[in-house]
Amino acid sequence: MHTVARSEFPRPDFERENWLSLNGEWQFSIDSPVFDRVIRVPFACETRLSGIEERGFHDRVYYRRTVELPERMREHNLLLHFGAVDYSCRVFVDGRLAVAHMGGQTPFSADITPLLRSKERFVIEVEVEDDPFDLEMPRGKQYWKEKPGGIFYDRTTGIWQSVWLEAVEPLYLKNCIITPLFDKRAVRFDYTLSEGTGCTLETVITLDRREVVRLSHDASGQTGSFAIPLDSPDTLKQCDFFEELCWTPERPRLFDVLFTVKREGETLDRVRSYFGMRKVSVEDGVFLLNNRPYYQKLVLDQGYWPDSLLTAPDDEAFIRDIQLIKQMGFNGVRKHQKVEDPRFLYHADRMGLLVWGEIGSAYVYSPNAACRLYREWQEAVLRDINHPCIVAWTPLNESWGVPAIHTDLAQQAHCQALYHLTRSLDPTRPVICNDGWEHTGGDLLTLHDYTADAELLAARYRDMEQILKLHPGKHSLYARGFSYRGEPVLVSEYGGIKYAAGPAADNAWGYCEAADAKAFEDKYRALTSALLNAPDVQGYCYTQLTDVGTETNGLLTQTREAKIPLETIRRINRG
Repeated sequence: MHTVARSEFPRPDFERENWLSLNGEWQFSIDSPVFDRVIRVPFACETRLSGIEERGFHDRVYYRRTVELPERMREHNLLLHFGAVDYSCRVFVDGRLAVAHMGGQTPFSADITPLLRSKERFVIEVEVEDDPFDLEMPRGKQYWKEKPGGIFYDRTTGIWQSVWLEAVEPLYLKNCIITPLFDKRAVRFDYTLSEGTGCTLETVITLDRREVVRLSHDASGQTGSFAIPLDSPDTLKQCDFFEELCWTPERPRLFDVLFTVKREGETLDRVRSYFGMRKVSVEDGVFLLNNRPYYQKLVLDQGYWPDSLLTAPDDEAFIRDIQLIKQMGFNGVRKHQKVEDPRFLYHADRMGLLVWGEIGSAYVYSPNAACRLYREWQEAVLRDINHPCIVAWTPLNESWGVPAIHTDLAQQAHCQALYHLTRSLDPTRPVICNDGWEHTGGDLLTLHDYTADAELLAARYRDMEQILKLHPGKHSLYARGFSYRGEPVLVSEYGGIKYAAGPAADNAWGYCEAADAKAFEDKYRALTSALLNAPDVQGYCYTQLTDVGTETNGLLTQTREAKIPLETIRRINRG
């Protein structure tokens, strides 16, 4: 009997008490629904931890599980949640369709109550389609060739994030967007209920387990909004707002929130969440955190593990990665070509780590590819909008999926549409329109520069005149018809130093090379110092945190062993 992996609550920013993890053993089959094998969810069938470990091409996979429902959930409606299923799937409950979803990186759910023949025992079946050769699919680093190579890795097919059930009443809180109103020292709540009938939404905010404020809002409709000031409660009057109440990586203060839905005095739903009082902005060409200039020291994080690929082997793996990142002197990560598990964002919130949110790219452009990305990107932004750790959105990277963006008007419009779509959903964070080069506007000018010559790197970033002459990756800084408008400059990829010993050195790949640990340290110091000393650069992102696939340009190995002492990297990052 195997211990159920990943049994922690999957969405800590929206948590109910009455829930049931459906991770663990499911019946499984490839190509046809014969269910002749057993797989461990939430690990994809390509992984060792799934118990299957077949890394070939899988067009269709099938899952089935019989659920024995605990008594505490039987008198309620049931919400079935999937964290992510790659790529297109249909879910059946007791033989009837419950929900269909397209998109391999985002969550979906369904109220399965009307489909149940019995509240005690029922069957869930999942049919998944995943075309490994479909380059219109937002797929990130999943390779369309048989074996990984270069910057592309193993594929992920089927369920790869947690599955769970929640018990609710017919009237429950569907979601709530929490927006810190930093300059007003208040917080706004925009909520949606399952029904439009009148009720009361009670909100209790606590800090360090002490109640700060309690407010009862009369919810006359299905949606609504209200704000709560945080500068009047007696418990906060004596606090220094900037130093004691604001969220930063150095001091990640979080306010806890308890939402309670009531009707005629009866409690119908209780949801726990949290928020951080912090503001991200760009003013006069400067990136600001809480109205103060903030230099971003990021590391590129692909979010892969050798035995489980895109799925963390356990919740401690997220914590360990964040600890290592902070020990090396970084204050953030650029999550690369992946919509990361909400558990990582939760730990980044509470431990203090900046995150750039990104989505896996498609590799060709068409109206169909554009629509698929719009749909999935919206779901990603709305899922993660409440996390204070996220300080930037990156819907496109290096013109992937828009290869002719320099001159093609449709692809330029697609890039601009993603920018404005993101800003329409979330006006509180900067958006990078096309990270790396060929920008069509956006709030930050981000460049990818893998030169191995530190003196040349320093010369390139000596001043804005030199920066605006650059052609990163032999591309223009801006697509034709667009130009610099004073955005903050960040080098959002650099380094990529290949260093590996023993068997890992075979077929190793990187952007430049170091023969030994001393050479690796010297090159990292030289390249990083060149950017730290560049007067117009407001941040950098080193490629990358760990080795992945055939890439050996990590500061850590795939198993998270440091190639050089963590303190050495920290001293270099300190400048």
